[in-house]
Amino acid sequence: MTGWGVVGDAEAPGEARRPVFAAERRQRILELVRVNGAVSLRELAQAVRSSEVTVRRDLRALEAEGLLNRHHGGATLPGELSREPTHSQKAQVASVEKNIIADLAASLVEDGDAIVIGPGTTTHEFARRLTRNTELAVVTNSLLVAQALAGSPRVEVVLTGGTLRGSILALVGSAAERSLAGLRVRRAFISGNGLTAERGLSTPNLQVASVDRALAAAAEEVVVLADHTKIGIDTMVQTVPTEQIDHLVTDDAAPRDVLDELTGRGVRLHVARAV
Repeated sequence: MTGWGVVGDAEAPGEARRPVFAAERRQRILELVRVNGAVSLRELAQAVRSSEVTVRRDLRALEAEGLLNRHHGGATLPGELSREPTHSQKAQVASVEKNIIADLAASLVEDGDAIVIGPGTTTHEFARRLTRNTELAVVTNSLLVAQALAGSPRVEVVLTGGTLRGSILALVGSAAERSLAGLRVRRAFISGNGLTAERGLSTPNLQVASVDRALAAAAEEVVVLADHTKIGIDTMVQTVPTEQIDHLVTDDAAPRDVLDELTGRGVRLHVARAV
């Protein structure tokens, strides 16, 4: 991060200069949140080369000015609860973590399984790992998931009906929900825009949330794929409450306190670590 080598309080040579460094640091925090939409506390601390304690103080100050919303484990812009990033925007965030999460999640799929997969950048990467499986049946409302599996003759892909939501390249609406009614598969692999211990998985859009709930209802077990930028973040519409989430696959940058709360509520944790 060029130009940010002296942003921490410990590096300021005297109390008189600390407000200058705090102002620069807080401006950088705002820039990061504006670009990414939602950013975890740990990620902010690393980006501005300061402690999480200092960044928490910065977030409180910025929230008091109405410049962002502070959440457990991170921060979002005002109005972010109802903002839905596009697929291309989400693809630029935590790409390395999404890949290792996809690798680990693929180990939860066995030959002969019937599964459902929801839309998202992480679930898309996950689907790409399934082409080596045999006798696999996949139901999805994601065009990208279907495309990723289209070339595998050993995977049967069933695409729901519905109305195309172009921003996330997924099918939504009553037709999508009806096509999932009555299905029973082993596991649902779904993502979202936020995950907290209190509310579970959430997303900014009502239509997306309704189909995500239908995907989860079709499965014996629900597996959530969420990188660290989503852990501790809450968005407008609850999709799957915590008590209905069986597994969480995430990366080792996720805030430990939130993960502990989730495991305390019965969620089985799978943490992917970069080699």
